Order: sequence, then structure tokens, then C-alpha cells
Amino acid sequence: MHRVAILVVDRVVALDLAIPAQVFTTARADGARLYEVVVCGERRGLTVNSVEMDGGGVELYRLTAPYTLDELRSADTVVVPGGSFGVSPSAEALDALRAAHARGARIASICSGAFVLAAAGLLDGRRATTHWAFAELMAGAFPPVEVDPNVLFIDDGDVLTSAGVATGLDMCLHMVRTDFGAAVAAEVARHIVVAPQREGDQAQFIVHPEPRDVGSLEPTMRWMRDRLGEPVTLAEIAREAAVSPRTLNRWFRAQTGTTPLRWLLRQRVHRAQELLETTALSVEEVAASCGFGTAVNLRQHFAGSLHTTPQAYRRAFRPR
Repeated sequence: MHRVAILVVDRVVALDLAIPAQVFTTARADGARLYEVVVCGERRGLTVNSVEMDGGGVELYRLTAPYTLDELRSADTVVVPGGSFGVSPSAEALDALRAAHARGARIASICSGAFVLAAAGLLDGRRATTHWAFAELMAGAFPPVEVDPNVLFIDDGDVLTSAGVATGLDMCLHMVRTDFGAAVAAEVARHIVVAPQREGDQAQFIVHPEPRDVGSLEPTMRWMRDRLGEPVTLAEIAREAAVSPRTLNRWFRAQTGTTPLRWLLRQRVHRAQELLETTALSVEEVAASCGFGTAVNLRQHFAGSLHTTPQAYRRAFRPR
């Protein structure tokens, strides 16, 4: 099994800790778990205070980390949840992170966990993200890091960073998708009842004073998902949303960071991934089912989005 170590520091954010544990332990194939998950502290039995972040440091309950930093030596992935500011990771924890990264482990952070990765030097010269409210602080504290506060998560290959709290779901589902394919990730999302895919470059949901007329896109998105195999125009999408195409474009950019037609294209690619993994449909049939029309179009979009071919993707993921 793929081994995931969750490295906690004192005053860990409870939801940040729970998200990777929930996502990775839920992933299964043929009823068998795909990940082994361990929660690590700086020493065995370390008591970790869970606090109410906006309530003046009120202690809600206590957690105990059953494993030590030694577990990082055999981890394939290390996830660092966010914690309370003012609590610095130990030199031993930073050394363990550096050693895990040096031997090839994938390192990821949720929310303010990016500060721990930055302190270990793992983000130097990289583009990274954290919660939008902490981005300026992080940029000032770690000048070698290119901090981007306008995305949900960033996958830089061996190092991933995610924004505030719930974006850890998006990042962890993305890692499951990378490891075991879109069908497994979609099943995890269905099990824990979350949207199966939010792209990493989607905008963080920051409260802006303008525009004031942005409405919910979820009904329109559902309508679009139900028509992945049909030719759909921008005018038809706008008509379904009962707004002008210009307003629809503005809403989509404000809430997803992209345009309606680009968002629709991504959904078609994700659907094609699932069909290639879970059915015996030919590439031509998959292309028709997902609205690409021809196998040539499907191959072009696969190459642009996933840097592979439909056939190679099927060989990589369908046996699992």
C-alpha cells in the first residue's frame, strides 16, 4: 500500500488533520484499502492541543499522535496540516521533512502547514499557496517562496500546497486521482459526499466587495454535467443560467477562475478518464460519450490536459 504519514505540530487545526485521514483511508479498489495512514508527532504519545483558532486559543479537546518522526522514513507521502501561529516546528521535525523529501517522498501541506514546508526550505524557488488571509505574512517571512493566494492548491510534482482548510479535500482527492485514477477518486468523493473535482487553479472563495451580483453556479454546473455528451454553446449555458453570456463569464471567472467553456472541457476530460478506467468502450466511443466527437479531438485534449494519450491512460489505470 501507498504509505501516508500525517505530521502534526502542536495546536493542529482539527479539520486539517481529519481531511487527509478521511480521504486516504476511504480510497479502495475491490474492497481493499489503497493507503496506509499514520499520524506522527515528534515523539510517541505526543499530546496535541486542538484549539478554536478564532476564539482566543480556547482548548476544545486533546489529541494524541501514536507514531513518531521515524515513520517519515518509510512514507511515500507526507502531509502537514495547518496549526496555530506562534508554534514553531522543532528542528527534528524539519530535518525529518527534508530527509523524506530528499529520498523521494511526496510532501504536501494544508492551509498554514505551508509555513512548515517553507521553514524546512522545501518551497524555496517554488510557487506555493496558503490561506489567502496568511499569504502576505508568508511572502514576507519567506522571500524565496513565490506565494500565490489566488488558487485552491498547487501541484509542483514532489511538493504540493493547498489553501484554507477545505481545499485540503481538493488536494487530497487530486493526489488519489494521480495515484490510482479518476474512478477511484470519484468514488472517494461520492463516499464522503463532496464535489469530485475542483481544479487547483480555481480561485479561492475570498469575499470581495464587488461584484455584488454573483449568484450560485451549482445549478448551472449540474445542468452542464448532465450534457457532457451533447454540443453545448455559451449562449445555451447563459440561457439556462438566465443571464447574459457576458455576466455568465464574469460569474464563472469569479467563482472558478476560468470560463464556462473551459470548465466544461475539464469536466469532459474527467468523464473520459472515468470511462477509460471503468468500461471497455473504444476510444472513439469514449470521445462520443464525452462530447469530443472524434478520437482525434479526445487525444488532443488528453495531451493538453494530462500529457498522455487515452490508450496510455487506460493501460496505467484500468487494471487497478
